[in-house]
Amino acid sequence: MKVIICGAGQVGWQIARHLAGEKNYVTVVDQNADLIRRATDALDVQGVAGFASYPDVLDRAGARDADMIIAATYSDEVNMVTCQVAHSVFGIPRKIARLRARSYLDAIYSDLYRTDHLPIDVIISPEREVAEAALRRIANPEAFDTAFFMEGRAQLLGLTLDADCPVVNTPLRQLTDLFSTLRAVVVGIRRAGRLFAPEAGDQLYVGDDCYIIALTEDIPRTMEIFGKKTRKQERLLIIGGGNVGLTVARTLEDRGGRLRAKIIEKDRRVAERAADALERTIVLNGDGLDVALLAEANVDRTDAVLCVTDDDKVNMLAAVRAKAEGCPLAIALVNDPTLVPLMAPLGIDAWINPRATTVSSILRHIRHGRVKGVYSIGDAEAEVIEAEVLSTSPISGQRIRDIEFPEGVLVGALRKGKTVVKATGETRVDDGDSILLFSMAKDVPEVERLLQVSIDYF
Repeated sequence: MKVIICGAGQVGWQIARHLAGEKNYVTVVDQNADLIRRATDALDVQGVAGFASYPDVLDRAGARDADMIIAATYSDEVNMVTCQVAHSVFGIPRKIARLRARSYLDAIYSDLYRTDHLPIDVIISPEREVAEAALRRIANPEAFDTAFFMEGRAQLLGLTLDADCPVVNTPLRQLTDLFSTLRAVVVGIRRAGRLFAPEAGDQLYVGDDCYIIALTEDIPRTMEIFGKKTRKQERLLIIGGGNVGLTVARTLEDRGGRLRAKIIEKDRRVAERAADALERTIVLNGDGLDVALLAEANVDRTDAVLCVTDDDKVNMLAAVRAKAEGCPLAIALVNDPTLVPLMAPLGIDAWINPRATTVSSILRHIRHGRVKGVYSIGDAEAEVIEAEVLSTSPISGQRIRDIEFPEGVLVGALRKGKTVVKATGETRVDDGDSILLFSMAKDVPEVERLLQVSIDYF
């Protein structure tokens, strides 16, 4: 596949790395020549320096025979015009744009993106994706990572095992014997910084970060078995009233429910904008690191603090300060993956990587086959993929034990009709089923081959 990626920032870089690693022909376009040089030096990609929306620049990038364009620059308007030029001048069949401004995302204006208006096939909103990730963390505070699949009927949980975990030092095959009715599968383990797909004989140790796929109705029991308690969240303090903080607060207001939020925002103009946009959320203007202001916001009686300013270090310090003042759960927005190892020593309970959430959203729309969902784990180390099985797929009609999955691939769940089941070796994969797979990054191309339809399907 020939792909043009416009924007060589963090998101563009990760998408380029993913696609180039899977032997696609990738060209990166950015007006910053230094970013282009960095991409071409480190990745197997071509680079073009220039404005992504200029037809001559896209022409030099190979737009005349490109299969897809991903517009992920920092400007919504540039991304929109780029997709228009890609359609009108070059006829590129698939166009993905990253849009930030809420007005562009309002459902009442969705006709704007029809082919005869602004021809954008897929719109990705980083703020909306990050807000949803934050709300998932808050809903399951004991998990450091969460994602929903199969229309919310299956979940991915990331849990760190403590000394009081009942299943520590237990081989995974014994979990099935001990909890025969539990519909949950350990699909990934991170130990000493290395992520791997476990085998049946592997044991769980204190300090392991485990990735578990479980049916949603079995989540409370899964949490209990892995030594975690569930807590109801009613009061949330948001540090940072920018696009992400505002989106979280507005989503909570729209949903109703018992969870109420307060916002602390340092910039008075941004704070006033948030206060005008919200109805039931209290907005305080001040520094989220100010102990007196945190006390005024009743941080010691708050169930969770969500730190989502545009500065990673401020987010980390604010999370630490809130914990020190009595808040039981601290979640920080962190763009720089090199800062993640500092989270546990600092006592920060969970973090959100906006780059990973946006990359996951884009991958969902560029994978081959009938892919319904993709979630990127860690620093693009692995993926959880939900896909529909078609009659021409190599795995259709086979029992799971007979399918030659790579070593780094495990089946988390299977959906047959309206029923979601835990897959065993005897489970048969049929045409029309949805399958949920954990795959190490190196094995994703083989997973795509197993899921992909044959040419005669068309």
